[in-house]
Amino acid sequence: MCGRYVLSDPVASLCKLFGIDIQALLTPRFNIAPTQSVPIVRNAPDNGQREFKFVRWGLIPKWAKDDSAGAKMINARAETITEKPSYREAFKRRRCLIPTTGFYEWKRIGKSKEPFYIRMKDRQPFAMAGLWESWQPSEGAAVESCTIITTGPNEIMRPIHDRMAVIVAPENYATWLDPATKDTGKLSGLLRPFDAQKMEAIPVSNYVNSAAHEGPQCINPSAQGNNGLLF
Repeated sequence: MCGRYVLSDPVASLCKLFGIDIQALLTPRFNIAPTQSVPIVRNAPDNGQREFKFVRWGLIPKWAKDDSAGAKMINARAETITEKPSYREAFKRRRCLIPTTGFYEWKRIGKSKEPFYIRMKDRQPFAMAGLWESWQPSEGAAVESCTIITTGPNEIMRPIHDRMAVIVAPENYATWLDPATKDTGKLSGLLRPFDAQKMEAIPVSNYVNSAAHEGPQCINPSAQGNNGLLF
């Protein structure tokens, strides 16, 4: 699964990566957690232009009675995304990219878990595959939310966890975002483990374990974990 991630890159880097003019002010975040407001990139539903939008992390299905359902839907499995009622329609029409500098995963060691920070070797930002949804409560404004799609692990992730976030290569951004793309086979083909040769996993301290903790110390290499080994 993917339950925490980082977005610390400046707006200029994201503008270049996604080919859009981002006007939002971004505070570097080092421990983004579920139910928080997070930025996504999508084709705007009103004009089809690529846009940068803040939504809630944890997809709230249209049929949900309240917004608590979103807390359980932070991830969607690529293998069943075309079958699950919560994600099926969003997969067809409401796909998005979720910008990140890297994400965390925890490796079980005996009775404890050791956190790892996974990023690109070149330390550039990248995009995780996501879905977005709009939920209308009985009163008040609609709530837009998202989920991160996960798949099986690559060689970097396999020693740490049996799932990883789907990473979309830049050359596939347009295909993934275009709601006119209806070929589910073609779309599902993008939901594969990313090239492990371009990634690295760094053991970090337990400071990141608490969602209340923020700041660059979250990604500081652990002094003890695996002797600082980079996979």
